[in-house]
Amino acid sequence: MSLFELFLIAVGLSMDAFAVSICKGLSVPQLKPRHALVTGLYFGGFQALMPLIGYLLGSQFEQFITNIDHWIAFALLVFIGGNMIRESRQQPECLDCQFGPKAMLPLAVATSIDALAVGVTFAFLSVSIVPAVSFIGVTTFVLSAVGVALGHRFGAKYRSKAELAGGIVLILMGCKILLEHLGLLPF
Repeated sequence: MSLFELFLIAVGLSMDAFAVSICKGLSVPQLKPRHALVTGLYFGGFQALMPLIGYLLGSQFEQFITNIDHWIAFALLVFIGGNMIRESRQQPECLDCQFGPKAMLPLAVATSIDALAVGVTFAFLSVSIVPAVSFIGVTTFVLSAVGVALGHRFGAKYRSKAELAGGIVLILMGCKILLEHLGLLPF
């Protein structure tokens, strides 16, 4: 997997966290740097942890399903992307302005569940996991911190667009993996 492909996956995965970060920014009457830092650490940390867990789980089963791993990667990425596109069409949830563990932990877990499935996919694709999860975590940290600031400044008008874009990217990556495996792509 190339660095550019990993970047696209990292951005696609971070779009849920980015959208929630925008909503968190909306909920804050006075934005402080710690709001962006806390949001980035929670979301970036979980976006790095979940694919690592998925990779470790997927590695255990890789020998049993190597003949169909490309189909699994395709199905997972299309499913995750489709869910993100569906969620982009729904009304945003109202979020409170709390940034403690009780408020942030459930959000971080909820926005990173799809990263668990991508981690399973990474095991099937023999991706170098430490750089991959680090890259995903840092990308999500940055986008989440920026999302809080944007949400506070501009409002919710970008939330659905971010989720839609992330979903499309993941679906396209799934299609690319399948087409490469089937030998239908020349590169």
